[in-house]
Amino acid sequence: MPTVPGPQKVLDRVRRDVERNALRARNGIKLVAGVDRPGVGQTPKDVVWQRGRTSLWHYRNDPETYGGVRYGPPLLIVFSLISRSYILDLTPGNSFVEQLLKAGFDVYLLDWGEADERDAGNQLEDYVDDYLPAGIDRVLELSGAEEVNLFGYCFGGNLTLLYAAHHPDAPLRSLTVLATPVDFRHMGPLAAVFGVGNMDVDAVLGDDGNVPPSVVVQGFRTLTPTAEVTRYVTLWERLWNDEYVASYQAMTGWSDDHVPFPGAAARETAQMLVRDNGMVTDRLAIGGDRIHLGDITVPFLTVRATRDHIVPPEATAPLIDLIGSPDRHELCLDAGHMGLVVGRTAARTTVPTIIDFVRRRSDPVGPAEPKES
Repeated sequence: MPTVPGPQKVLDRVRRDVERNALRARNGIKLVAGVDRPGVGQTPKDVVWQRGRTSLWHYRNDPETYGGVRYGPPLLIVFSLISRSYILDLTPGNSFVEQLLKAGFDVYLLDWGEADERDAGNQLEDYVDDYLPAGIDRVLELSGAEEVNLFGYCFGGNLTLLYAAHHPDAPLRSLTVLATPVDFRHMGPLAAVFGVGNMDVDAVLGDDGNVPPSVVVQGFRTLTPTAEVTRYVTLWERLWNDEYVASYQAMTGWSDDHVPFPGAAARETAQMLVRDNGMVTDRLAIGGDRIHLGDITVPFLTVRATRDHIVPPEATAPLIDLIGSPDRHELCLDAGHMGLVVGRTAARTTVPTIIDFVRRRSDPVGPAEPKES
């Protein structure tokens, strides 16, 4: 027979439920009012180079704060063109950048900013052959290094792949990409619309000549049509938990916070990467030159997730076999898109694996004083 809880246990449960409902009411009001939002992107940094809307950030690696052995060459993060980079520096204690600094790396990040009408004509070539090489040159100038460890996030990974393929003699010690699609046939409704459906990108351009953020957000929402409902159910269940609510605000805020996709680059992406599926079919061209992922021979790591609904695992799976490097590796995790860089999976597995990969291909340089930016 089932055990009947004693009177004290019943009272404790009732008291707990009452307390949690009070906390739910308090946190619910805060969410609706938009108050007490957690600060994001708080790791101290300096802007050390700019071109147009693009900025190169250098994170401050204070020896008194992080200490320990330092590693070189510098690590340069290249972010996506369509979302904001603070997901990699979400909140103190839940920051990919913070963990890299604690591991002893000299960390830079190339942030594309928010495209406007001046960027509507920007092609993939502009990012791959202009902004990215110029940013790397600035990192080398500031650090005194001869190479960089390059890291690409999501579509930023695609840009780093195109760069490394077009510049096989680039000053790269290693290349790591995370959640980077190559088989665009598996990118869900987005691929169906611009690929099979053959929809013209010009049909969704805004007045500034770019793909508006609202189109990008709605496109991602169609990938997981029930996610919105599930998200609110989970939120209600844990609305009493202040730590969960803060994390929820930060992550959902980022997932809805996109930037315009430059029009010309969007057209190229729709044709070369989606319709031609150029990364898998070896039909890539940058600046009029045919390029091949097989020409990438630097040490390489791809990190992907099995529960990623933004960049499905089928879209990332072929990459490891397309790279020409004899020193190539893959990490496939049971996680979602954001779970690769924030939360428990990131802290326990993703980031330590990336740190170990890059460290093994880096040199200890000691606790040298950082150069002035």
